[in-house]
Amino acid sequence: MTARRSRVPRFYFNFRSPYSWIAYRDLMDRFPDVAQVVEWHPWWEPDADGERRMAEHRRSFPYTAMSRDKHLYILQDVRRLTIDRGLAVTWPVDRDPVWEVPHLAYFHALDAGCAPAYIERVYRARWQEGRDVCDREVIADIATGLGFPDEAAERMAHAADDPELRAGRGLGALLDLSRDGAFGVPFFTLGYDKYWGVDRLPAFAGAVRSRAAPPPAPPTTPGPPADADFVAARSGDQGHAGGCG
Repeated sequence: MTARRSRVPRFYFNFRSPYSWIAYRDLMDRFPDVAQVVEWHPWWEPDADGERRMAEHRRSFPYTAMSRDKHLYILQDVRRLTIDRGLAVTWPVDRDPVWEVPHLAYFHALDAGCAPAYIERVYRARWQEGRDVCDREVIADIATGLGFPDEAAERMAHAADDPELRAGRGLGALLDLSRDGAFGVPFFTLGYDKYWGVDRLPAFAGAVRSRAAPPPAPPTTPGPPADADFVAARSGDQGHAGGCG
């Protein structure tokens, strides 16, 4: 399979993962200029309907469920990472989550021009307030807090129940992450390069900044000083033909 090249830098974010939340905070706090130029792509584990739609396009979700030991390790690791950053975390309890609920609602926020505020509010609700962001009432409350009218907030809350959204932009997002081989989150792409994990964010940000920086100006050859005799007189060591040494 030919590697896929992303023309612009991408950040695959996910509301379920604590690592994605930490990467989001690092991106906004440490690399705000990079946050302004990346494409934000939602990443979520599809339900049976989403998996069926992907299979119809000969695609599958590139993720393997974690073991119990890995889950216990993540609890310890996230505690270390959040303490280092001065973040308070409240672990949510997931009961039969449907991840389409918060992630498909993102497209409504995007269309309304408040995607950044929505992402921040959902992350805060889940990881700092311990709320169930797969609860449609929680999403409706977040939408209302962002200033959406009641009818629009209700549409956001029930975005996962919209077959047109699922078959269109929802499926498109799932196919994108499959084509990019985004097997976990946080996941970043730039050109043919892929970066996975919180600890790869600085390298990704550096690559984005390097690409955005203007090329250095060509070196110029200065002419002789206006008063060469005066310059020479101030230095007793004129060097030699071989240069320094």
